[in-house]
Amino acid sequence: MRIVRSSALVMGLVALLVPLAPAAPAAADGPGSGSPWVVTLGDSYISGEAGRWAGSSNASSSRADALGPTAYFDNASRTAETIPGCHRAASAEAYIGGGVSGHNLACSGATTATTSGDLFKPGIDFYASGANKGQALMLQEFAATHNVKMVALSIGGNDFKFASIVQACVVNFLTSPTWWKNYCNDDSSVRASFTSTNVAAVRARVTAAIRNVDTAMRNAGYTSSQWTLVVQNYPSPVPHGSGFRYSESGYTRQSTGGCGFWNRDADWANSTALPTINGALLGAAADSGLTNVRTLDMTHAFDGRRLCENGVGLYEEVGLANWQAAGAQDRTEWINQIRTVSTVGGPYSVQESLHPNYWGQLAMRNCLRQVWNNGVPRSGSCSVAGLGATSLTPTGEPAMILGALDTSVLPAG
Repeated sequence: MRIVRSSALVMGLVALLVPLAPAAPAAADGPGSGSPWVVTLGDSYISGEAGRWAGSSNASSSRADALGPTAYFDNASRTAETIPGCHRAASAEAYIGGGVSGHNLACSGATTATTSGDLFKPGIDFYASGANKGQALMLQEFAATHNVKMVALSIGGNDFKFASIVQACVVNFLTSPTWWKNYCNDDSSVRASFTSTNVAAVRARVTAAIRNVDTAMRNAGYTSSQWTLVVQNYPSPVPHGSGFRYSESGYTRQSTGGCGFWNRDADWANSTALPTINGALLGAAADSGLTNVRTLDMTHAFDGRRLCENGVGLYEEVGLANWQAAGAQDRTEWINQIRTVSTVGGPYSVQESLHPNYWGQLAMRNCLRQVWNNGVPRSGSCSVAGLGATSLTPTGEPAMILGALDTSVLPAG
């Protein structure tokens, strides 16, 4: 998901990246032949948006700059982006390793359908115009010459207009006083995204996108027994109102923490908005009727490490020098700050706001590797292995647990 510009506020979403993501080499393999590949499709929450930054610091951006200014370069020579603005980071989920190669076709800002204009955003379809192609078509072409065993899909957030919702919440926080709070959850523009009619429409579009992925793989020569589709939903990016470490009074919550939500809006986001979005995506997976689908529930994957949550903080708040300091993954946030026009200068990108950062991306990769399950993919719900002192794994990722799928996240019908 990607936050876009407005005359009042400019926001963006954060990326989560791993330092060394291999470029996809040429291959002459195909369905069932050659070394296995994982391909990721969808939007910013799987492309690696904000993956450059490991935690946050208002004192010095260098303290959190894990991957540097070339973080999103993904062309063959690592000198530029293949599609400008897709922000495919080296720390993204696709690169699970362990003898499995990864290929990232996701794009920050993507919806289920391709959009063209000032910025091309490939959807989960077969769009083709010159060099521009939809992600389903790109998958089809890649899978024809590579042994793709698993495809992970994260899509739907932008169809719900997630970025605009976040923008409305922050604008309302910044433009209303504590004694007369203007909440975003009752704005007509926000409520429109969560009517039963719109929820059903987005669920249907995601179902169609899932079937497009299946069509792409069949067109590339695969049977359903030769590959698995993993439908992934979204983690909670902010805590409930009682879990913020900054007060509602004044503007510290946004000016220092970059988390300008009123408590009531944060509660609504966790109790209504996110469950509705995630339920629609898991419902679409069931609606697809495909037998080779697994689901990865990320709802609680960042609990205890969310933006402005108690127990974690900025580097200067927790007394750590930078992202390489011991314990940084446990004491800093896994979600990037929301940046307004006045704070977006320097090396930050406007589209990085409220996305999983470097630590968050690596955590999600750990979860996806557990879903891969040595080539026998399984469904599950992802969570932090333990709050407090969480050791990094040998692969340099936060330790995570893939538990049984939480049936409470499954929608009715």
